[in-house]
Amino acid sequence: MKKETRTNIKGRVARILLNDPNGTLTKYRIAKIADSGYPWIHSLLKKLESQKLIQKTKVQNFRMLMMWWQQWQPIPKYRDYMIQRPLELLKETKLEYALTTYQADNKVQNYLFPSRTDIHIHASDKQRWHELLVQNGLVGGGNMRIMFGDDHVFYKSFKVDDLMLVSVPQIILDMYNEGGVCIEAADLLLEKMEKNALRKL
Repeated sequence: MKKETRTNIKGRVARILLNDPNGTLTKYRIAKIADSGYPWIHSLLKKLESQKLIQKTKVQNFRMLMMWWQQWQPIPKYRDYMIQRPLELLKETKLEYALTTYQADNKVQNYLFPSRTDIHIHASDKQRWHELLVQNGLVGGGNMRIMFGDDHVFYKSFKVDDLMLVSVPQIILDMYNEGGVCIEAADLLLEKMEKNALRKL
């Protein structure tokens, strides 16, 4: 397995565990969802267990697992645009996307002012998105950012107000990577996610 692929797989495993933290997934199921071989996933999960981040497949330390994820998940590439009424454009497009950071936080906990519209897209759709956004705005530093990397980022994405959002753990990770005031929002959302998981035990 190539180093880059292993890095992506580590990120996928963290994403899977944090989306299903109560230990309901088997190690075989995690390997299948991560699109990786079982022996390597089994070894990785054992390492996470030895670090007391998980017990079998149940998350024991949400914050430390999130920090481990941030360490191993490559920052996606991105491109900026200036677009009028970006949310309306997203509601009308047939291209797949998922909101994150400011707009996603505003939808799930209403803490951040949605100063920029950030979306994850499929890398294979990059040119189609560029053509669409150029038709509706300008290229360069602005109010909308498209990000493209591992397509597994769409795992457990969900809809709110006719807009697609990445999973809550992915929103948190992206806000930590964004920095600044987003770190405060990420901390709050991580606490809520952990409390919600504990209530389900």
